[in-house]
Amino acid sequence: MRIGIDIMGGDFAPEAAVLGAILAHKELSYDDRLVLIGDEAKIKEILKREKVSPEDFDIVHSSQVIEMSDHPAKAFAKKPDSSIAKGYKLLASGEIDGFSSAGSTGAMLVGAMLAIKVVPGIIRPVITAAIPKPDGNYSLILDVGINPDTKPDVLYQYGILGSLYAKHVYNINDPKVGLMNIGTEEEKGNLVVKSAHELMKDTAEFNFIGNVEANELFVEDRVDVIVCDGFVGNVILKEAEAFYTLIKKRNIQDEFFEKFNFEDYGGTPILGANKNIVIGHGISRQVAIKNMILHTKEVVEAKLSDKIKEAFK
Repeated sequence: MRIGIDIMGGDFAPEAAVLGAILAHKELSYDDRLVLIGDEAKIKEILKREKVSPEDFDIVHSSQVIEMSDHPAKAFAKKPDSSIAKGYKLLASGEIDGFSSAGSTGAMLVGAMLAIKVVPGIIRPVITAAIPKPDGNYSLILDVGINPDTKPDVLYQYGILGSLYAKHVYNINDPKVGLMNIGTEEEKGNLVVKSAHELMKDTAEFNFIGNVEANELFVEDRVDVIVCDGFVGNVILKEAEAFYTLIKKRNIQDEFFEKFNFEDYGGTPILGANKNIVIGHGISRQVAIKNMILHTKEVVEAKLSDKIKEAFK
């Protein structure tokens, strides 16, 4: 397996990305190869300082960087030698099996749409996040930010995509899918959510359990996949991150709350793309980068993109 990493992506690149790749390399098998995409001189400088041989990696030089402040679509077109653009070229040609980046989410999505394309039949690709449960397991929430406004049929597809991810990567058999709402009753919610409920309630494509409320998250084990638009999902995710930060500041030590640390997950795949792509948090440091790379390996091994293609034939 060959995994490409955008070494220039993220607030602490290239330092954090190279250090994360070094950590990941120690946990990968002999058959796994990491492809570092970025400024070759800077990559080798960090490897030399850390007393790591460049021969442990493949290095693909890129002379440009898509910054967080760049317009995603314009930057992807105007910076063909950027680490993100070159990563997508390698992925599209089959030279790497998966591509991960903590860089511009917008540019990563643009690249997925233009260079890799979306699986036919999927209206909008989506990203997700893991939500810890009190029993030690996790549920998945989607979308968490790329589609703030969605239509009922898009939410319905999230149920399919989330179920496939939960089943094949998190090994949850027959995942329970819930629709985020302001009440559990069918008649609750806005027009979009009520229409989505109508589509979902009799489906045979996933195990729909009905509406779920936000106060069920983190404290109950009723649902495995939570479906919502990107606006709602992003608010929930950011609040979870804020509570983790607050707990750490107050020096509270608790095993359950440690599961809120985003560094443990590393990243999330773009569900619906034709290839395996994982996006990390922009503030990722080396541990988060390591886990982003390891999660990319899990997604590739699960053949997640192939499973999604089969489901939408």
